[in-house]
Amino acid sequence: MRTLTRCFKYRLYPTTDQQTTLVQWAGCRRFVWNWALHCKQTHYQATGQRLSYQRLAAMLVDLKRQPKTAFLRDCHSQPLQQALMDLETSFTHFFAKRAKYPRFKSRKITPHSLRFPQGVAVVDERTISVPKIGHMQAIIHRPLMGIAKGATIKQDATGAWWVIFVCHIDLPDVQPTADRLVGIDVGLESFTTLSTGEKTAPPKFYRRNQKNLARAQRKLSRAQKGSNNRLKAKKRVARLHKKISNQRADWLHKHALRIVRQFDVVCIEDLNIKGLARTKLAKSFSDAALSTFMQMLHDKAEWHGRRVVKVGRFYASSKTCHFCHSKNALKLADRVWTCPTCSMTHDRDINAAINILYEGIRLLAVGTTESQNAARDGVNPAKRW
Repeated sequence: MRTLTRCFKYRLYPTTDQQTTLVQWAGCRRFVWNWALHCKQTHYQATGQRLSYQRLAAMLVDLKRQPKTAFLRDCHSQPLQQALMDLETSFTHFFAKRAKYPRFKSRKITPHSLRFPQGVAVVDERTISVPKIGHMQAIIHRPLMGIAKGATIKQDATGAWWVIFVCHIDLPDVQPTADRLVGIDVGLESFTTLSTGEKTAPPKFYRRNQKNLARAQRKLSRAQKGSNNRLKAKKRVARLHKKISNQRADWLHKHALRIVRQFDVVCIEDLNIKGLARTKLAKSFSDAALSTFMQMLHDKAEWHGRRVVKVGRFYASSKTCHFCHSKNALKLADRVWTCPTCSMTHDRDINAAINILYEGIRLLAVGTTESQNAARDGVNPAKRW
């Protein structure tokens, strides 16, 4: 039996009073975060030691008893305690060099968000239950699966409210097969190129909506600050960004699911997406969302009992001839090239996808699904196949 984590996101329609309560609670959570971060910084500067979560939790109880901060007692205790836990997690990621130093949360730019480790439940297809608020209207378009381990209620930039349930789902173990294998080369000219020769063009949702987005942003920049027209223009820009994000996510989900259903083993190159996003093609790489696609591919493969093999980024998949295994010097503009050794003409992307498939087969043979720097010593792993 294997346990997988899956999120279920539903749209909320709180009443005016419920929205006011959620906004007040989000403000209390933001206040507790900033207070705890200030306490940690002050304590470390004074003593040189870290302030633990247990100490902060005890100090939070005393903070609620003070007259100036008595408004914290109106908020449910779980979101405030969860703010302390989130801050502790942020410092853990910072010291492990996985994230930046935690920052203070501003009321103007921080979206309203609340986390409940327990208590939020689905009542029926139109209602959820929130502690100290009661029933709240929602659209439960699909039932929850597994055991709910927590819920997050938040408001996006368009003003819409959402609830996200984190569930743990137990699935039976599946013995993965290797009957249908494929290598995938990802890029900008062709979003995915399969070793079978199939190419998929990138959708470019941001590029398509760029004119409409620029027009809406010009109207926003011309509106007077603090006016209702500026608030309307700001929501219009947020809705356009949300539309582009939804279109991209829908396409990526469907494309990744189609590949996972069609093949048992998927071999893909582990690219440095962060580095590529800092080049002159940053807008195109951000629009393609290659990192999101790879994550979706991995998650869907895990859900359906498939296997994803990551080939190292230093493996010369494009420059190596998959027929004679000789390595050649190529430019980025060389989309079709002829091998000087065997005189075979290659499509750059298809050749790379075939070499990625060969390297993935080698990794499966040695019993791993992630390659190291295979080209570090100058040896071409594809020669073994």
